[in-house]
Amino acid sequence: MAYAEKVDTVTVSGFVQSLQEPRTPYISPKRFSKALGVHVANLAQLTGVHRNTLRNPSSERVQGRLREIIKVITAAATLTGGIDKAIYWFRNEPIGDYDHKTAAELVAQGHSEAVLAYLRDLENGARG
Repeated sequence: MAYAEKVDTVTVSGFVQSLQEPRTPYISPKRFSKALGVHVANLAQLTGVHRNTLRNPSSERVQGRLREIIKVITAAATLTGGIDKAIYWFRNEPIGDYDHKTAAELVAQGHSEAVLAYLRDLENGARG
């Protein structure tokens, strides 16, 4: 992962706000899938919920899984220098420490905390 200048909180906040389901306090699965550049069915795989469950954005399980992904992407953005770069990293860059799986694959398997720990290590200069 290439290191870049820190992303400001306004950029991160703007990204998160862009994902809001209109007139609700929920993350929109449709908007989130568009931001990630994946079909809703692929977002369902990534979150570990059935695609029909994504039609109910008020589901706490859906919201919790979407928040996990947002945490990983925003943490990666502080290292990559931007949300778009972080999303690209999340979806495509293999992580050698985790059998060359991508962050997306790891999160889909329920290992978002491991990815966040990896990002903290990178931020602290433990790898590189």
